[in-house]
Amino acid sequence: MRRRFATVLVIIVIVVALGGLTVWHRAQAAKQYVQSNVPTIFVHGWGSSANAETKMTHAAKRAGVTDTIVRANVAKNGKVTFNHTIPAHAINPIVEVNLADNKLSAYKHDYVTGYKHGGTYVKNVVLALEKQHHYAAINLVGHSMGNLEIINYINDNGNNDQLPKINHLVAIAGHYNGFVGQKTATSRVDPKTGKPTRADATFKPLLRLRHTFPTNTRVLNIYGDMEDGSHSDGDVPVNSAKTLKYLVAGRAKSYREVEIKGKDAQHSKLHNNDQVNRELINFLWHK
Repeated sequence: MRRRFATVLVIIVIVVALGGLTVWHRAQAAKQYVQSNVPTIFVHGWGSSANAETKMTHAAKRAGVTDTIVRANVAKNGKVTFNHTIPAHAINPIVEVNLADNKLSAYKHDYVTGYKHGGTYVKNVVLALEKQHHYAAINLVGHSMGNLEIINYINDNGNNDQLPKINHLVAIAGHYNGFVGQKTATSRVDPKTGKPTRADATFKPLLRLRHTFPTNTRVLNIYGDMEDGSHSDGDVPVNSAKTLKYLVAGRAKSYREVEIKGKDAQHSKLHNNDQVNRELINFLWHK
């Protein structure tokens, strides 16, 4: 009997201690990170899924940024369903987008139109969020093709007063001016303006952003150089990623570039990279 009582007592002490530790951790996080209802939407790349976003989103959760991560499944017809509803008073909720049409299969020979169509998937997620709660603002994070879908969403909707404002944009490995193997992607870029000497077909429709990009939006552009002589992350040349500056820097509230170097700067590793996690957590949520 005494042994059973002692065991129960130990369990109670452990539970109380863990509860106290959780409360302390949340209190420390509240001192370090903004306490906001602004949702952050993560959009994955070509042929991928929301699983590519989990290392980043769970790094934010471990840091104490949020306790709320939901998944938005987007069907090929654009219909959005969530695995959970975001609680009304959730702090810094995160939305992992999972695209069924993850290769824009109907646009294999016309990715200019394909990326624009991908932008409607992003819009549908935003509208679906609005049905849950009215959000005054959102943050957007993209990797690879997700960046082209996000930037097309902004190009078409960035100043639509019926949609939430965009507080922060994080671009990771964005191929704004083409991929490895395309001449436009490696063309020289003006270090001051980000303007490329040659513009890819996917880049040209985005030039309107130079006059329409939301002036309240802060931008962080993260790209990789494996330092293997390719001046790329294996898929996206550094110069292609840098052309985002020409599209947005003249209007964005702030614009900053971060270059990740070495073997962990490989294209697919950038969404599993501790340095990337630190950069985006600090940029999106640090006070």
